[in-house]
Amino acid sequence: MKRSLLFTTLLCGSLYQAAAADYIHQPSLRLTQDTTLYQAFSLEDRLDPATSAELLMTASPEESTGPTLPAPEPNKMATQVNVRPYRFKDDMTYVGVPLFVAGIIAKSEKASFRQNTQDQLHTRTRLLTNFHSEIDNYTQFAPAVLAAGLNFSGVEGRSDTWRFLASSALSYGIMAAIVNPIKYTAKEMRPDGSTRNSWPSGHTATAFVSATILHKEYGLTRSPWYSVAGYTLATATGVMRVLNNRHWVSDVLSGAGIGIFSTELAYGLSDLIFKGNHLRRGDLSATASIIDHPSFFSISMGMGLGSKHMTFNGDDLKMDYDDETDTYRDIHLKFATSTVVGAEGAYFFNKYVGVGGRLRVKSTPVKGWDMVASKRGAEMAETLKSASGSEISKWLNDYSVSIESDHITELAADLGVYFNLPLSPRWALGTKLLAGRSIIQELDIDGHASGTALKDMWIEQDPATSEYQIKFDFGDPYDVTWNYLTVGGSNTFKYGTGLSVTYAYKSNFSFKAFVDYDFTRKHYTMTYNETDFAKAAYPSEYEHSPEYYQATSSTIKKSMHSFVLGGAFCVSF
Repeated sequence: MKRSLLFTTLLCGSLYQAAAADYIHQPSLRLTQDTTLYQAFSLEDRLDPATSAELLMTASPEESTGPTLPAPEPNKMATQVNVRPYRFKDDMTYVGVPLFVAGIIAKSEKASFRQNTQDQLHTRTRLLTNFHSEIDNYTQFAPAVLAAGLNFSGVEGRSDTWRFLASSALSYGIMAAIVNPIKYTAKEMRPDGSTRNSWPSGHTATAFVSATILHKEYGLTRSPWYSVAGYTLATATGVMRVLNNRHWVSDVLSGAGIGIFSTELAYGLSDLIFKGNHLRRGDLSATASIIDHPSFFSISMGMGLGSKHMTFNGDDLKMDYDDETDTYRDIHLKFATSTVVGAEGAYFFNKYVGVGGRLRVKSTPVKGWDMVASKRGAEMAETLKSASGSEISKWLNDYSVSIESDHITELAADLGVYFNLPLSPRWALGTKLLAGRSIIQELDIDGHASGTALKDMWIEQDPATSEYQIKFDFGDPYDVTWNYLTVGGSNTFKYGTGLSVTYAYKSNFSFKAFVDYDFTRKHYTMTYNETDFAKAAYPSEYEHSPEYYQATSSTIKKSMHSFVLGGAFCVSF
């Protein structure tokens, strides 16, 4: 937890320090004299320091040659001069609505195999990922903390302190009023089976409220990179909620939609309440144009669909034996909906053609192995139960299966040509042709066993009763963990294309909806080893017959077709 808090603190500090760069290129100020007033005073008046300082000297930008701007009216003291008042519709893009609906659509793609069931079949199989990070408890607030720090330290954003606090409080209030009733009405079970309040994700909603506050206060008024930083942290928070096994993809998508919509609505209501008061800075530019600025950088989040299954040869694996057919069953793996996040950018030579690249991470839950692992765990539990009370029970005290990673994760980097077709100053269609490299991180299930090592075992006849008894010679205690089951793929080239619709609501900011298609052809390998613990538990037998304890594997070659549906936040340049 301390490392997570330290990381978040350093990240916010770095972003805050970067804000100082805003002042480096500000025009210098100089004192100028109003010659009309100057000539109206006598020499004595001109020599009076108080009169000279109060009436004759005003500050203006170095490049300014016009008259000094008048002071604001007394009842508008909190508003900077010449800051255009915002209107309700200026703050409403409604981009959160399709994100929320996408979450509802994705609800049908849940993979229930990760539920923390307590039935006898699963008592020796921990069907929970061991990945856990608490950093998402901090990143959900980081963008808003950065915005508050900048505001309180005097770095001008959109609002003064009072309007900033009011808009922020209203944003979180609206978000909570939407999220909590849905959570406790829908009663959706979490992936880890802990509670029935999974949909939508409160952490993700909070993160996107924070990011949108930073976007409106400083991204729109000072630099687009504030927005990029905020939405990157918010997206990372949503992804970590999935990896932590606390939320489904649908929960994250709906939470992101609620967070954006709540903040836009809160700022729109602030426009109605405060009108033109308590404003410090206006937008960098209110005019949007895809035609003038097609080059972009974006961060995206979506869900991946496509190839749904793969089958490994049972005779190669020797994993699941069928007594009726006297053969080993094939192992069928199925894919659930993927969580996809990415960063993408392109430079356009003109308004139609450009070059760019994309970095994307796709994490895909896999099901199909779980019943085999559970069956083995139940069989071993029965064996341990039958041996309870006998001397042999010392040999194996515990045998269980746990998940290090229940996803196949793909990291892909692509380069290629981008095409843009402006439909109007605000709307454009886009497509691309990409080629790149795909790297796979494997699904990893570990076995765990503990007990006392068996050095030797023999049969001895009791002289008194003439009965034969099994004798044991035990050694040192052992506690081992090994790779029980892994599924991975080769690193290969990949090819892709896609179609997008972009809406520019400000000159430097756009929202994009897209569908991407990617193709790869990989070798996938499943490796299985149920008894590797024998190295420590029964070393003499392992050395005598190691072939009985070796891992088995099966490799297939499969073409993978992937479709990604998602949305992106874009900064134009």
